[in-house]
Amino acid sequence: MLRIATANINGIRAAQRRGFDDWLAGRGCDAVALQEVRAQADKIPAGAFGDYHVALDTGTLPGRNGVAVLTRRPPAAIRTWSGAALVGGPTAALNPVPAPDHVPLARGLSRFAAEGRYLEVDLADAPLTIACLYLPKGGLPAHLQRPERMREAPDGGARYVRKMGFMAAFSRYLVRTRRAATAAGREYLLMGDLNIAHTRQDLAAWRRNQQNDGFLPEEREWFGQQLSPRTLIDVVRNLHPGEDGPYSWWSWLGQSFANDAGWRLDYHLATPRLARSAVRAEVDRDHHGTRLSDHSPVVVDYDWP
Repeated sequence: MLRIATANINGIRAAQRRGFDDWLAGRGCDAVALQEVRAQADKIPAGAFGDYHVALDTGTLPGRNGVAVLTRRPPAAIRTWSGAALVGGPTAALNPVPAPDHVPLARGLSRFAAEGRYLEVDLADAPLTIACLYLPKGGLPAHLQRPERMREAPDGGARYVRKMGFMAAFSRYLVRTRRAATAAGREYLLMGDLNIAHTRQDLAAWRRNQQNDGFLPEEREWFGQQLSPRTLIDVVRNLHPGEDGPYSWWSWLGQSFANDAGWRLDYHLATPRLARSAVRAEVDRDHHGTRLSDHSPVVVDYDWP
């Protein structure tokens, strides 16, 4: 049995203050994908990743982004878009190592390579590649921007264009890296904060969000194009068909969390054989009454050797 989790922690130091260390030590995961670590190496507290080995790409933007994969044993291989990573262990400090991408970056991805948005590892003790993705949040297209409805200043659609460009490029890369894992005899598991609610079941207030970023028709269409019975399967939805949620993100504002008025933004997307082995999926809404982040960890048990 493999227990695997994904969590957008919205800053490793903030998450630690809310109990991340205790959650990590007690949850019994074999692997954990983290997004928005939000700290350069010298700002990450000692022992932040507990008894795990860590592969980390912080990116070059201080206080933003950063992805990591934690494993029980040192991974057999590490790949990033930047070609470098930080590795550490239970008794070893973080150190830089080469981590070249194993397939060429798809056209359009090089501009994101230094942002700390993607990392993948090959497990040493199972034929599995685990990939961690933090997809850009994006924004509204220019024709939908109304200053009176926006928390952020209008940008003429720049963030929307950037996100759509990322998604188009990542689609091409995803096909390549998934096929490379298959050719090497490995299953492939993509996890992370994809910043898209795919269907109406993935968003509590879907009616009033149909013209909001994260639930735009073109974003949802793109998401659907990444899935099929032969390529990648939405593991949590597969285990929870026909029900709303389980949501994984709630605004800090108002009563969204108390009322479970959330979004499902954090996913496990697995190749078919691995997806079929999933036996349980849970969202850890809080930890002893405290939210670790505005996102909550999504934990899946795979009946996998």
